[in-house]
Amino acid sequence: MSRAAIILAAGAGTRMKSALPKVLHKVAGLALLGHVVAALKGAGVERIVVVTAAAGEDVRFHAKMLGVESVIQHQQLGTGHAAASARDALADFSGTLLIVNGDMPLLTSDTIGACLMAQDRTGLALLAFEAADPASYGRVVLRPDGYLNKIVEYKDATPSERSVTLCNGGCYAVDARKFFHWAHHLKNDNAQQEYYLTDVPLLARADGVACAVAPTDEVSVLGVNSRAELAQAESKFQARARARMLQEGVTMTAPETVFVSHDTLVENDVEIEPFVVFGPGVTVRSGARLRSHSHLEGATIAGGAIIGPFARLRPGAKIGEGAHIGNFVEVKNTVIGAGAKANHLTYLGDARVGAGANIGAGTITCNYDGFTKSTSEIGAGAFIGSHTSLVAPVTIGAGAITAAGSVITQDVAADALAVARGSQVEKLGWAKAFRERKQAKKQSEQK
Repeated sequence: MSRAAIILAAGAGTRMKSALPKVLHKVAGLALLGHVVAALKGAGVERIVVVTAAAGEDVRFHAKMLGVESVIQHQQLGTGHAAASARDALADFSGTLLIVNGDMPLLTSDTIGACLMAQDRTGLALLAFEAADPASYGRVVLRPDGYLNKIVEYKDATPSERSVTLCNGGCYAVDARKFFHWAHHLKNDNAQQEYYLTDVPLLARADGVACAVAPTDEVSVLGVNSRAELAQAESKFQARARARMLQEGVTMTAPETVFVSHDTLVENDVEIEPFVVFGPGVTVRSGARLRSHSHLEGATIAGGAIIGPFARLRPGAKIGEGAHIGNFVEVKNTVIGAGAKANHLTYLGDARVGAGANIGAGTITCNYDGFTKSTSEIGAGAFIGSHTSLVAPVTIGAGAITAAGSVITQDVAADALAVARGSQVEKLGWAKAFRERKQAKKQSEQK
């Protein structure tokens, strides 16, 4: 059966105290909304509609970038009203509909799948979790047969209902046509005078449809409403990712100090030393070693390569098998060939470094003239002397050597030596005379 989803993302998010809409704040380098969209797509959802506030232009733009639709909830009249705002966008849809909150970055495809399986039993299901601290969550009250009796918002709950620890997970699965029928009949006779999505199961029961409850863990449905909860979500995401990496055969001597991104891919038998940070878009192949205090983003690292310590790989860095990128070396949009080495204090930008080349300390590729970025080509087996500046565009032939301190502005032939530095001139006794002259002047001025 076809599947669609409505993501509720019209909340003001005032507790974030931010000009940035709540669902665009990031966990592990990806917006909260992006996490929810990814989980839904992973669960086989073909159509997704994001419900935004009238002022949510940034959210609508982001939704478009994610390849999903968006609609506007023109008045903030509650979660039921928000979900019903997608009626026209899904007028031609007749399959299973998921309704989820847009601020749940730890939601997984498996969790959504559990809700869908529960929905198969009756036609309607919601996720629920046992809360360690129920706080102001909506309470899930069950019937003796295990199906839902009702969901009570905290503000409307009696003392006995507030003592319930089973809470609403913010994810529903339901037949789309039936949902919009029930949503049309929602009432706002509650403390907030809002149309609650949580009242839909009551309308369903009146039509003879019971609501199944799919249990899940509290972490998977953790919502973000404040900066503190955003930090908590980040911490939970990182802990989950580290545990998965360890289980898959990655070595980390201090995993709590390693931070990954939402799309980090690290194969087994990779060794990660303390305080390594992964930005988005990093792939590390089996057998590589990432040394302490390295920062990686948009990079691919082949097996046997050694990165760091204190290395920085920027987008477009491709490190070949067995290559070494050492301390205080920065690589950007550059291909490093197999076995090549840049071990100290070097910047390689917009370059191609051949297999087995050796880049000396202090080398830089001068790749940008203020208008255009140009490429440096360094051939296989070339030796770039310390403190060489390669003024791009320039090509260093295979096996060539550049003398230390050279500024290379022209191509160098294969196996040639290039020396590009001023001639050394020595003036005997000049330094002594200089000091004596300066000292005499200083003494004269003090009299």
